[in-house]
Amino acid sequence: MCTALSFLKDDFYFGRTFDLEFSYHETVTVVPRNFPLPFRMLPALKHHHALIGMAYVQEGYPLFYEAVNEKGLGMAGLNFPVSAKYFPPAENRENVSPFEFIPYILGTCESVKDAKEKLKGMHLAAIPFSERLPLSPLHWMIAGRDGAIVVEPTADGLKIYDDPVGVMTNEPPFDCMMTYLATFMSLSPDPPENRFSYPMQAFSRGMGAMGLPGDLSSPSRFVKAAFTKEHSRCGSGETEAVGQFFHILGSVEQQRGCVRLKGGDEITIYTSCCNADRGIYYYTTYGNRRINKIDMHKTNLDGDTLTSYPLREEEDIFEQN
Repeated sequence: MCTALSFLKDDFYFGRTFDLEFSYHETVTVVPRNFPLPFRMLPALKHHHALIGMAYVQEGYPLFYEAVNEKGLGMAGLNFPVSAKYFPPAENRENVSPFEFIPYILGTCESVKDAKEKLKGMHLAAIPFSERLPLSPLHWMIAGRDGAIVVEPTADGLKIYDDPVGVMTNEPPFDCMMTYLATFMSLSPDPPENRFSYPMQAFSRGMGAMGLPGDLSSPSRFVKAAFTKEHSRCGSGETEAVGQFFHILGSVEQQRGCVRLKGGDEITIYTSCCNADRGIYYYTTYGNRRINKIDMHKTNLDGDTLTSYPLREEEDIFEQN
């Protein structure tokens, strides 16, 4: 389970938590403009926007979890295990496999408006990457300076929702999340007002947010991330904005031992924050809380080969004395 977030300060930021019980040894990967992006049922993109994001690279192909392009558009795929439904290729449509979806959109679009137009003629086709890597049940958040949308492949077809919150988690579908969020509209960061007829006073700080969910389910993380983002304050400058982004997502991180699954404990394997305007990818890992920085513009964006950076997993403690 994961949480995706968009955040507009002076620059536009996009990122997510990646919560799972195991790692695929993913890497921060830069796709330059001339790296050929093949598609199963469409012509290859021989020239496209440059991308940076987290990917599991297989057979030379970047299977992106999330990424941003050089035009400032971001996209993330999150687990959608109950509702996701893919169909066979369709006639008279642009058939794109789910594993091709992020490079297809980010390679060709500059804005959410562009992505909406592209989606009108697109069909998410049930074409796996390989027998060893079947399709993952996903839905996606696409975000930029001009807003955010959620794209969900369901049994009733491809659903596209405007996302005024700039947050996405997992199940249930996005429209249900927004309905659930409405039940918390009275929450406030301010002290509560006494509406009883007899005198009472708050006995603790933070009581305006009494009832804010604290569990790690998808709906609760959606509400908590939305509340935290809505009332978030940060100063000016890159360091302040990046730090605040990580603090917002820190409110929904998963600690080892709190979510037990058959395959082990689900944890926040990594948290990312991309300055989409500048093409800078920041991340932390469960084992390394230091913010790491990779600038796509320090690679050859006119090249034709991938550049991948393994994640730093060991803690980096500053010895102050």
